Amino acid sequence: MAQMTMIQAITDALRTELKNDENVLLFGEDIGVNGGVFRATEGLQKEFGVDRVFDTPLAESGIGGLAIGLSLQGFRPVPEIQFFGFVYEVMDSISGQLARLSYRSGGVYNAPVTIRSPFGGGVHTPEMHSDSLESLMTAQPGLTVVVPSTPYDAKGLLISSIRNDNPVIFLEHLKLYRSFREEVPEEAYEIPLGKADVKREGKDLTIIAYGLMVHESLKAAEELEKEGHSVEVIDLRTIQPIDIETIIASVEKTGRAIVVQEAQKQAGIAANVVAEITERAILSLEAPVLRVAAPDTVYPFPQAEGVWLPNYKDVMETAKKVLTF
Repeated sequence: MAQMTMIQAITDALRTELKNDENVLLFGEDIGVNGGVFRATEGLQKEFGVDRVFDTPLAESGIGGLAIGLSLQGFRPVPEIQFFGFVYEVMDSISGQLARLSYRSGGVYNAPVTIRSPFGGGVHTPEMHSDSLESLMTAQPGLTVVVPSTPYDAKGLLISSIRNDNPVIFLEHLKLYRSFREEVPEEAYEIPLGKADVKREGKDLTIIAYGLMVHESLKAAEELEKEGHSVEVIDLRTIQPIDIETIIASVEKTGRAIVVQEAQKQAGIAANVVAEITERAILSLEAPVLRVAAPDTVYPFPQAEGVWLPNYKDVMETAKKVLTF
């Protein structure tokens, strides 16, 4: 195994699938010679050629249309939206076309398209670069939405996404790109889409999170352990569809739960998770299911994001409310 950052694991996954299937194509703004803003595709054009790894104009709507057309011709497009805050420009292609293609054609056509895009705060980006807009995707039936939190998960989930015959939105948190390394197999492997991962076992409280908030939740769990609380942390990994079975099994064991997201409380997927828990496991609950989320305002300018974004202290505070209810 090799020690990889998340960005290296993503590059490795893309290289693996370019070798594995000649129909895999990568394209987006500046992903060719430059290797993308964050160098996720660095060296891939030189290795596989301009016909398989290429730049597009600065037009997300064009990128979406190209992905649709290529998928109908038997290719497996992996377009990059440079920042997920720019997704509004390509919403019709995603929600109006890709998500409906299989149903609309009675299964004659599929849309094996994996749309990669960075998102998330904590790195002081300009306006519209850090927004957590994942709820726009999870609200659209026909899409699978993936948010890895570790390099190992990123590679396995991206390979599974590219090999999937239906459209996948693959969201990569900016702050996790180079924040740590871990062992990642150099060979190809898949992690099933729609399957959560229990990152930490516990018996007193379940914390459900995704993306960067998994790490804030793990830190909170470590601190709470020092105070005598045993906390389980679940990483959703796929936020549409949600792995309800893993969540309910944990809640039935612990009797208490909180859901943590970086997105504003009115956005994200926490409300849906809370609803599923109360519908399926209310008789197992010893306390209300609470949420940790950002305030219901637009994303702030960089100078203020430190006080706006949820962190492990917020998780601890909410966890204690549930633990002492």
